[in-house]
Amino acid sequence: MADQPTAGRSKAIRRLKWAMRAFGQLTWGMGTGLLALITFVLGIAVAISSLVGVGILLIRPWLVLLRAVADLERSRLTNQGYEVISPYEQLPQRLRDCLEVVRTDQTTQRDLMWLPVHATWGLIASFFGFQAGINVLREISFPLWWHLLPADEATTLNGLIRVNDWSGAAFSVALGVVWLAVFLFLNPAIVQATAAPGLRLLTAHPDVDLTARIAQLTTTRAAALDAHAVELRRIERALHDGAQNRLVGVAMLTGAAQEALRRDSDSAEAMMEQAHAAAEQALAELRSVVRGILPPILEDRGLAGALNALASSCAVECSVDVDVPVRCPASVESTAYFAAAEALTNISKHSGAYRATLTVRRSQGSLLVVVDDDGRGGAKMDAGSGLAGISRRVAAHDGRTEIQSPVGGPTRIEVELPCGL
Repeated sequence: MADQPTAGRSKAIRRLKWAMRAFGQLTWGMGTGLLALITFVLGIAVAISSLVGVGILLIRPWLVLLRAVADLERSRLTNQGYEVISPYEQLPQRLRDCLEVVRTDQTTQRDLMWLPVHATWGLIASFFGFQAGINVLREISFPLWWHLLPADEATTLNGLIRVNDWSGAAFSVALGVVWLAVFLFLNPAIVQATAAPGLRLLTAHPDVDLTARIAQLTTTRAAALDAHAVELRRIERALHDGAQNRLVGVAMLTGAAQEALRRDSDSAEAMMEQAHAAAEQALAELRSVVRGILPPILEDRGLAGALNALASSCAVECSVDVDVPVRCPASVESTAYFAAAEALTNISKHSGAYRATLTVRRSQGSLLVVVDDDGRGGAKMDAGSGLAGISRRVAAHDGRTEIQSPVGGPTRIEVELPCGL
């Protein structure tokens, strides 16, 4: 018998945890529902304007937006414990191919069926569950502050009932208890109901083979781990062979100078000067290592300024054309910077080129970096080469690296990095 109160408390705590988790899921669902509504309205506008030809240019950006919203809902479903994998293949660049995707791609067609359902039912149901959580706090606490409100604003039940006395305030508490029951017992059911359309339509179609996508994600993960390991080895080697040796020399010279002070102050002074010089070299090498991890110039001047500074130090004449109207994620900018740096280093050392061009564009959810030179060509992505390092870094972002370098030149390196909308 003594265990019954404990078991009851434990059950109540579990129920409260489920309700709080459901409240968070419904808040998330309300956000994706609102985005779905905006995307649905924009889709109608694109479809109507396509009748006169103008909207055809907007189909690809709208498909990018649709996929982003659908993936947010997939993330919400995954957070609930379901395994919902994003089934998309890379969206084509040509307008004609994008129209073909809308017409024939089963995944896109399922997204189009899910969109109006989540924009209506999903948004309304999620808002109701979210409102239940807000109303619990509002109605139960109403007697504490209703008399502080102006007479025409002292209302309960979402403004439907005006409160003029304490009996009305007590009625508000009773409503709060009803909302609490909804919050504890109905909200978890609403979460399941709002998840149902996504589980039916946002999962892969039975005819869609996800093997290639899973293999791609596995390769990307392996590339990310490999790039991380290579970067750690580079930093460790730089610290061990450079700064650490310098600091050991500083320690030895300082110790020798202390001993020499007792015998020959002139030699001690010379040793201290050597120790000072070694310490400055160690600091310079540490700064070099830090810049190799994340160049401060990216933070200070942005990608355009960093690439212009990079091109100005290139041994080959290099022109820069950067059109990136908004900042990209830091990891994307860093990868783009290092890809450009490695490409320009290869041009300086191996290409025999007289001129290079660095072009960077951001459009339709991708950052495109293109490096051209008029050198002798023949560049290959061999294991251990700088170009292979570029490919590893880019693959870690699920990006694309393409090298065109026929013998005799010219050479063109393209790097495409996903960076959101």
